[in-house]
Amino acid sequence: MRRKGFTIVEVSILFVIFMIVAFLVAPLSLDDTRLAKNISRWRSVQGDFTNVFYSINTNKDAKADFKENFMKVMENDIKNDVKTYRINFMNGTYPNDTYRFKDYKNTYSNATLGIKLFDEPQDDVYGLLMYDVNGKTGPNVWGKDVFGMKIYEDKFEPFCKSDNISNQKQDCSKNGTGLCCSGYYLMGGNFD
Repeated sequence: MRRKGFTIVEVSILFVIFMIVAFLVAPLSLDDTRLAKNISRWRSVQGDFTNVFYSINTNKDAKADFKENFMKVMENDIKNDVKTYRINFMNGTYPNDTYRFKDYKNTYSNATLGIKLFDEPQDDVYGLLMYDVNGKTGPNVWGKDVFGMKIYEDKFEPFCKSDNISNQKQDCSKNGTGLCCSGYYLMGGNFD
């Protein structure tokens, strides 16, 4: 005699197998979704930074220098100071002094902004800007939720913009620093 259907034991075993697969796949999917959202935030903020230089150039005071003008304009987007927190590279290492920021500001969009202006321009670069799209909320990793730009007298430029796309992609991996993700994602690069 043929039996119809499955026994309760067989159904239970299948259910357990499906649950195990779901628990293994779900975190990967959630990480990809979170990264896509952070990249979208990073892409959308670019126009805001372009407006910063428009404001600097239209409000130039003959006595004020670039640093003063820049900080005056940026104050419009800053809500309050934020305690310093640790931000790592994608490969898990801690950045050298060049990419560590000591003065963090919280923006009205709840992002964290770090600005490092040089006393004297270095190769026409007036400073560096770090932008953590989701603030102190993790993962706090360059290339995942933290991005950066070089500050010139008349523009911002994402890190590694002048590097070729294959070098940017290589740095924008678990073995790289993640600094080049700033330019790579703006050029249409995808995360792997």
